Amino acid sequence: MPFVKIESEKLSQAVVRQIEGLILQGVLRPGERLPSERELSERLGVSRPSLREAVAELQHAGLLTSRAGSGVFVAEVLSAAFSPALIRLFASNEQAVFDYLSFRRDMEGLAAERAAQLGSDTDLKVVDALFCRMQAAHQKRNPSEEASLDAEFHMAIIEASHNVIMLHVMRAMFGLLREGVFYNRTVMFRQRTTRDALLEQHRAINAALQARDPKAVRAAIESHLSFVETALINQQKADRNEALARLRLLHEAEKS
Repeated sequence: MPFVKIESEKLSQAVVRQIEGLILQGVLRPGERLPSERELSERLGVSRPSLREAVAELQHAGLLTSRAGSGVFVAEVLSAAFSPALIRLFASNEQAVFDYLSFRRDMEGLAAERAAQLGSDTDLKVVDALFCRMQAAHQKRNPSEEASLDAEFHMAIIEASHNVIMLHVMRAMFGLLREGVFYNRTVMFRQRTTRDALLEQHRAINAALQARDPKAVRAAIESHLSFVETALINQQKADRNEALARLRLLHEAEKS
């Protein structure tokens, strides 16, 4: 008969499964510090030896890492999604920027549709709260904070789509964006008119999502990323024109 003896699960294994699930679902994020051993053992209702055993197993698996004097952290596993050689290629290839935006347009459009259909009310409240913070940063004229919140806003929509594969792929992509591999986000927020337009685009995305309108939110995402693409093309043209103008100025200076 195809039966095997049922064995009770070790407490440490239950802890491992819970932490693995929180990492997989994106609740625990790369670089995030876990509570102290005492606090975490109390929250989980397990002994410290069981917790240590679980943490050791997760460290061996590469999901957690220990920093001397600082504690235990979720490993920066997303940075390994792309090899250093490929990251250098991304950074040095102009076409990679536009392929990246095209990829985002497709993936985020799909994620936004899913979020409108599958996101919980709490998911949508998180997105709305981030948009409110973007408005506040805009009023304070803080382009750096606004650019950072921009990425958080988009990631919150992806999280609300409840697809773990999409979540981790896009989180890796946004990690490269934050590091300036594809382009410097703050460039998009330098001019007042551009910042105003970006805020209104995010307002439209948020409004369509809060209304749970899949088609409208996808269209708003696609319109926003097409605007970003056009703005970057114009910025590249302006940079090339400025470089040429400087050469002409230098040449004139040498003749005088």
